Order: sequence, then C-alpha cells, then structure tokens
Amino acid sequence: MERLWSPWRLDYVTGGAGAPGGDCVFCAALAGAGETASPDASPIVARAETCFVIVNLYPYNNGHLMVVPNRHIASLAEATASELGDLMTLAQRAEIALREAYRPHGLNVGINLGRPAGAGIPGHLHLHVVPRWDGDTNFMTVVGSTRVVPETPPRTRERLAPIFERLAAAATAGRGRGRR
Repeated sequence: MERLWSPWRLDYVTGGAGAPGGDCVFCAALAGAGETASPDASPIVARAETCFVIVNLYPYNNGHLMVVPNRHIASLAEATASELGDLMTLAQRAEIALREAYRPHGLNVGINLGRPAGAGIPGHLHLHVVPRWDGDTNFMTVVGSTRVVPETPPRTRERLAPIFERLAAAATAGRGRGRR
C-alpha cells in the first residue's frame, strides 16, 4: 500500500490555523507579512496598494493562487473602486505569471460569495486563480476524493514571486511613460 503525505493539511483538518471557523487566514497572513518578517516565510506572493496575492495552502492544483483585498470585506458590493481595480490587476498578473511558470492549458478564475456558493472563508472576499491541464482529473480525485499536488505551497511562492516582481516593475515603468 502506498501513502500520500500532506502534512501541511494537519492544521486544517484538526481545526488549527486556516480551518473553517478559525481566525481569518488572509488577515493573519497580511499581519504576519510585516516589514520585519522574512518574505520567503510568507505565503504572500505579490502586493498592490489595496490587495495582495497569496498561495493557497490547500491547493486544488499546483500554482493555485488567490487575490485578496487587504480589508476584511465579504463581498464585491463592499469593495471600493480602487480595491476592485487592484483585484483585477493582480488577477491579470496572476494569469501571466502562472502561464509563464506552469504552462497550463487553461485557468479557472472565480469568486465564491458565501458558504453555500463554496466559499471556504466566506467573511473575506478572495478570487481564485487555478491552473488547469488537459487530463488533470485522475482516479484519485474521482474515486478517492483525494488530490495529489506534487509541489508544496512554499515552492509555488518561490517560483512565482520573481515573476510578479518583474510584472509590477514593468507596470511602474509604464506609468512613468503615461501608461498604466
């Protein structure tokens, strides 16, 4: 018999950090990623003025990212125009970074508003960006209700952070020439 190890899920299944009903994982990640924290220890991949991109610690696939407003808001209706702009700008950068780093055949981009709609963290708005490949549904997911994700979330962050940095720098340089 073979075993699949996923030790990063222990906190989730035992009700620790990030578990449903626990503290907000997004607010905790943002608070823990202060100026004194090591960027390599944070699951945050990129930031804009009002939003950030974070690696999903319980991913559906390699490279699963979420774009999250800094403010703890539950819906798009509560978001400011600036937050909505940053949400989409970072989603666009996530698409570019994931295509470059993982070469997926497609991407799922979506927002689940409320627990009945599938939101695992319904109190803090977040947009999922999930790379997909032809044939990525296998017997483990279908029969065993188990996902096999061969890359750890810290490795995902390590791969994607430099790409986001380059994209942010290019956007900043473009603004200086009258473009956004």
